Amino acid sequence: MSQRQVLQVFEQYQKARTQFVQMVAEMATRPQNIETLQNAGVISMLRPLLLDVVPTVQQTAALALGRLANYNDDLAEAIVKGDILPQLVYSLAEQNRFYKKAAAFVLRAVAKHSPQLAQAVVDCGALDTLVICLEDFDPGVKEAVAWAVGYIARHNAELSQAVVDAGAVPLLVLCIQEPEIALKRIAASALSDISKHSPELAQTVVDAGAIAHLAQMILNPDAKLKLSQLIVNAGGVAAVIDCIASCKGNVRLPGIMTLGYVAAHSENLAMAVIISKGVPQLSVCLSEEPEDHIKAAAAWALGQIGRHTPEHARAVAVTNTLPVLLSLYMSTESSEDLQVKSKKAIKTILQKCTYLPALEPLLYDAPPNVLKHVVGQFSKVLPHDSKARRHFVTSGGLKKVQEIKAEPGSVLQEYINSINNCYPEEIVRYYSPGYADTLLQRVDSYQPQSY
Repeated sequence: MSQRQVLQVFEQYQKARTQFVQMVAEMATRPQNIETLQNAGVISMLRPLLLDVVPTVQQTAALALGRLANYNDDLAEAIVKGDILPQLVYSLAEQNRFYKKAAAFVLRAVAKHSPQLAQAVVDCGALDTLVICLEDFDPGVKEAVAWAVGYIARHNAELSQAVVDAGAVPLLVLCIQEPEIALKRIAASALSDISKHSPELAQTVVDAGAIAHLAQMILNPDAKLKLSQLIVNAGGVAAVIDCIASCKGNVRLPGIMTLGYVAAHSENLAMAVIISKGVPQLSVCLSEEPEDHIKAAAAWALGQIGRHTPEHARAVAVTNTLPVLLSLYMSTESSEDLQVKSKKAIKTILQKCTYLPALEPLLYDAPPNVLKHVVGQFSKVLPHDSKARRHFVTSGGLKKVQEIKAEPGSVLQEYINSINNCYPEEIVRYYSPGYADTLLQRVDSYQPQSY
């Protein structure tokens, strides 16, 4: 045989291996093929190909294993039992960026299913190698590795501590400072998975300097809910509030915006801001800051906190924030942006607020477009609360409502009618404008009977 014929045999063998791993990787994307592949012994066939002399074959074999492991825990367990993980870990530090991404995908796919499988990934020494790869030049490698680290940490405190002990946290904090949005998100998600299990783990993330960078990230429109959850998990809300309290002017602005974005995502996150005493601090900013754009940010943040439930709205209302917002909305000296944000905050808080003592001052000062919402809240609460009905009379609220001039048939008039229906007709007449004059006229015209 000629040399060419001999080499042709090797070329055909290489071509067959390449075609095999490519076809398996493709078939592994379809759930209906998984059982057939498993029964055919595909995992044991792919294992030696991880050490193939051809890099493309290695990478595609790893990709196929990752897709199989990702499908269910049985296949992930088979990969662990097949002693494939040590092989991946050994190659991870040595190979090119394409193999590193594929190997990190396999480790992530195995670790995601259960604490036991994640522990198997740790036991084969994967964490030390993964952490080294967090310093890789290629952002795609760092992204794949951060994802794997997060999937290991998410299960329990012990696995999270293992990730911390391997030195991952400072490198993940560096990753959230990278320009690539996808890398930022996944690194932030990994930090969240680490910090969520205990205050001590959360403190580790805080001590690594994560909060300042996450606070900047959350102002980015690409940020997602998990960033907000991470800030809460890591004790970052308290840190942000302390920062707002200890500084003045524009330095406060990122912190104010951060609290607003955190609170906007969910009731629980907004409640975390309330519990951390964020509302009084934002109220101080609203009242004391001379710059309109900072006041506007504080007004917006307070609206985001108060808009969720009556409990959230009450937490904002008890700080006497509503009259301040109303004053800023009505002031001709306020900027247009401050007026708009104050008005919107008032309306969103009012729509949830059932704490009537905080609403009563607005009956006297609010313009018609705001007064409608104030009276509307009284019309919702008073029919169901006898103590509130009594207080509304003794405080002068009922008298004030009778003085409101509403268009017949308007929504405001309907609200007033609903309130009046909560009281005996003679009480409503007694507090109506001109009733005293009517009584005096009756006195004047009254002829006492002579005996």
